[in-house]
Amino acid sequence: MKLFGRSVLVSGATVALLLMGASPLSADGHDPAEKVAAQKERTARVAQELWELAEVGYLETQSTALLQSELAGEGFDITPGIAEIPTAFVAEWGDGGPIIAILAEMDALPGINQSAAATRDPIDGKHAGHACGHNLFGAASLTAAIAIKQWLEATGTPGRIRFYGTPAEEGGSGKVYMTRAGMFDDVDIAIHWHADDENSAAAQTSLANRSAKFRFTGISAHAAGAPERGRSALDGVEAMNMMANMLHEHVPQDARMHYVITSGGNAPNVVPDFAEVFYYVRHPEPDGVEEIWKRLENAAQGAAMGTGTEVTWEVIHGNNPLLVNETLAKAMDAKLRMVGGVEYDAEERAWAEEIQKSLGDAAKPLESAGEIGAYSKSLGYGSTDVGDVSWATPTVGVRTATWVPGTSAHSWQAVAASGHSIGHKGAQVAAKAMALMAAELYTNPELRAAARAEFDQARGPNYQYKSLLGDRAPPLDYRK
Repeated sequence: MKLFGRSVLVSGATVALLLMGASPLSADGHDPAEKVAAQKERTARVAQELWELAEVGYLETQSTALLQSELAGEGFDITPGIAEIPTAFVAEWGDGGPIIAILAEMDALPGINQSAAATRDPIDGKHAGHACGHNLFGAASLTAAIAIKQWLEATGTPGRIRFYGTPAEEGGSGKVYMTRAGMFDDVDIAIHWHADDENSAAAQTSLANRSAKFRFTGISAHAAGAPERGRSALDGVEAMNMMANMLHEHVPQDARMHYVITSGGNAPNVVPDFAEVFYYVRHPEPDGVEEIWKRLENAAQGAAMGTGTEVTWEVIHGNNPLLVNETLAKAMDAKLRMVGGVEYDAEERAWAEEIQKSLGDAAKPLESAGEIGAYSKSLGYGSTDVGDVSWATPTVGVRTATWVPGTSAHSWQAVAASGHSIGHKGAQVAAKAMALMAAELYTNPELRAAARAEFDQARGPNYQYKSLLGDRAPPLDYRK
């Protein structure tokens, strides 16, 4: 899979001509963006409920129930528990015509939480938070799907809108199992979005990614009274980490490798007989991940041999890189510019200024939340299971300023903004852009055909899908 070797470049002028083929506004004045605006209160309510729940990967039982209930109430047909994942589901409305998919995430991140205050304020007893804005992701995608359904119904346009409730994006690869099960095989175009600190529809790729939990077992003993009898599983973990840190010097520039020790023993005077370390490996290409991964496995085996312990590992997730589609990305860029960015009122500006005091040199002008970033194609250093979807069907995304400019994902500042009206406004921008994009796709067969042609050329004539997590079943307990 070469991300840059087979890309088809489409000029802005070409996209403009394609967009002239049809308009999402009917003669009766039906505007998908207006149908999103009419659901402003729903967007905020659902986003806030998901934010309060903050359920982690594969355990989003209340979150998925909320989304399914809202869609069922709007007449969507619900298929729960798809791809052997209890919290995954598909909701569909319509008949005939193109199938446009809207992706929706819902999982929170463990180990971080925050109130909606502009200063550090953890919530006692809460063990997770929406530090990546997936509460906004789920709510805005819900709003967009319902608005599209209403637009299809009002205009009589043939087509099906299909909403995918996709759990466990954060290290669980929920969409990979759905892709592997063929859930996107009949989809014409997939649309997604993500929370961010800026507005952009630029074509940004992602890194391929694989993770595993490496589990060392040893022999427990009294650390002072009989140390010679012990074989420390923690020594195995630390020896592996030392070798992995040396490996950092000898991997490609764009590769990434990081870890956390998830279990290291309970008392200093007991030689631990079990220890675990959780690793991620990333690279722009799947083959690059595979090559580094073999070396990491060798490090684990060497660490076990040198410390007299044993090691096994369980692959938890694996994502392919995002296959960008510039035909669609440039069309989405045009829709985002029609919608515009996020405008703060006086109270929101004051709140944002307070947040910025904690951002230091990373803070950016607040006015940038109202701007649309320049279109470009680039490599992104994050990873997402949307990548696997993008190899199954042409896929397009958008990012909007749901967080105060300068905010990093996976931070307490992101949690706070995701539970604030600033986050809700950004979600509305995303929903409008997605709804306009979908309406264009239903009514513009030339745009769909151009996107498919680019997609087919980028994948190549002999493409066969391969996931980076193998044939394992979904790790439904990986967050327990």
